[in-house]
Amino acid sequence: MTGDASRAPVVVMGVAAAGKSTVGQALAARLGVAFIDADDLHSDANRAKMSAGVPLDDDDRAPWLDAVGAVLAARGPADDEGDGPAASVVVACSALRRPYRDRLRAHAPATVFVQLDAAPEVLRSRAEARTGHFMPPELLDSQLATLEPLAADEPGCRVDVGAPVAEVVADAIAALDALDGIAELGRDPHGESAGPDRDALPVSG
Repeated sequence: MTGDASRAPVVVMGVAAAGKSTVGQALAARLGVAFIDADDLHSDANRAKMSAGVPLDDDDRAPWLDAVGAVLAARGPADDEGDGPAASVVVACSALRRPYRDRLRAHAPATVFVQLDAAPEVLRSRAEARTGHFMPPELLDSQLATLEPLAADEPGCRVDVGAPVAEVVADAIAALDALDGIAELGRDPHGESAGPDRDALPVSG
């Protein structure tokens, strides 16, 4: 997975202070694709709520996840006839729960995930050291409680972020390369979308 524009869009996921933006930017640079931070897609109301130390609920997240999903769909791999969008993308997005990830894949079935893992004490140290971010460190515990780790039947991988960024990116690329048919994930043999129907997916659940 080294810059092939037919590749699936990638979501770098995890809790606050896991390094989603840092790793996501470095991964996108290695792959030669665009990087988008899903934090930039939050509404002003969501930002104000988090800045006040109030966790988002599923009603807050639903339109945001749909906005992120639209980005993934617009920049996903080309379809079988070559008529679809040809560019890929790396998006940094918390995507903490399985229903949230299913909602993203309802928009872009080929999406794959890279979960960033770190010990809670490492995350707390990083969160407290951050400056200029609208999410206060106090919300980390809420995110850790909400996190549903990537399951074995979800397309993607988990990488430890205790190593230097370049090593984390190399590990992520190696893990993604090990996924067979990454660009075809989420499509059945007839080329139809095999992702979940977003209209049938509650954000909660």
